[in-house]
Amino acid sequence: MENQVNRKKMVYHTIAKRGIVSKTDLLGQFELSTSTMNRLLEELSGDGYIEEVGFGPSSGGRKPILYQAAASRGYIVGLEISRFYSALGLFDLHFNAKTLVRWRMDEDMTPETFVAHAARQLDAMLHDHHLSRDRVIGIGIGAVGPLDREKGRILKPLHFSAPGWTEVPICELIERETGIPAMLDNGANTALMGEHWAMRDDRPDLQHALYVHAGVSLRSAMMSHGQIVHGKVDMEGSIGQMIIQAGGERLGSHGNYGALESYVSVRALEKLAQSEAKIRRDELLPLRQTSPDSIAYDRLLSELSQNNGQVLELFLRTARHFGIGLANLINVFHPELIILGGPLVTAHERFYQTAIEIALSHTYYYPEYEPVFSKGVLREDAVVTGAAHMVWKSMSV
Repeated sequence: MENQVNRKKMVYHTIAKRGIVSKTDLLGQFELSTSTMNRLLEELSGDGYIEEVGFGPSSGGRKPILYQAAASRGYIVGLEISRFYSALGLFDLHFNAKTLVRWRMDEDMTPETFVAHAARQLDAMLHDHHLSRDRVIGIGIGAVGPLDREKGRILKPLHFSAPGWTEVPICELIERETGIPAMLDNGANTALMGEHWAMRDDRPDLQHALYVHAGVSLRSAMMSHGQIVHGKVDMEGSIGQMIIQAGGERLGSHGNYGALESYVSVRALEKLAQSEAKIRRDELLPLRQTSPDSIAYDRLLSELSQNNGQVLELFLRTARHFGIGLANLINVFHPELIILGGPLVTAHERFYQTAIEIALSHTYYYPEYEPVFSKGVLREDAVVTGAAHMVWKSMSV
């Protein structure tokens, strides 16, 4: 019975991934008899998970029936919990976003307020699409770590504006408020899941990939043989504690001295700009009223958009450190693809290109081995889409 369930799920996932497929195509992929495949397709069709979409070309006999996954068999919700902005998306089973909303995480967005707000947004979405809550299969959550995935808890994240985001049983709170089962993983992992799915047509054989987000902190995820790699503890922020300069700086009151995050993060860039402004203030920020200690990232972005060369050099200095960190990861794992995201990566094209150039120049086996770099397909929607995809992969058929 267990083998039957697994086979059925594998056939369904294959149909969903490939879009439109015939029974002959499926028989070529699975070592199953024609009668067994017929039975699985009949069950999936009878349960509404797949549907017939016409006939394929004949190879001499009858034209083969073509199948695809049924988009409206159910719906999945993706929820992103981040420090600055969070998002909620309602997806059909083709991963079309029916509605996607985003909101700011200000000082009033405590866990209780957040959960109530997310539930109201979900009810509005369902109302707009004339759906009841029982049509929703589950809610996938991609959140800032560290986490306890098995217990569905957010542990001790840093830099939330609102209080209360410590030891939060987020899955329990969401389930209690909505009546819908929820599951949790860190946002870097769900972002990589989402991007992997979105790239399935262009890169169908992609097996080994990295995702690195550079923003308020550094976050990363790793995929090997098409599966997310999970460690004993949540690894999302580990890349930030990679030491790139022995005896170097420390960012704040925690973490390693000389860690990558001390040189590559929004807070590190602000600290660098504040230090530089005290030395050459008029060159860096041509606003005499601005106190160096009050220089914030938004102001740096504004100056960058106005082609301030001194500010650009600060971003590029940060990018060079980022490239060193990427090279260390690449030399350990040798992935096929590295997806880069986050506010620093998207701030300026030269940041992105400089980081890549430095990473490749320190990559062992280069140029014989040369990974592909990308900003992804989904970009800011990757976390919420991947969170929904996590639920889809786990659902029973």
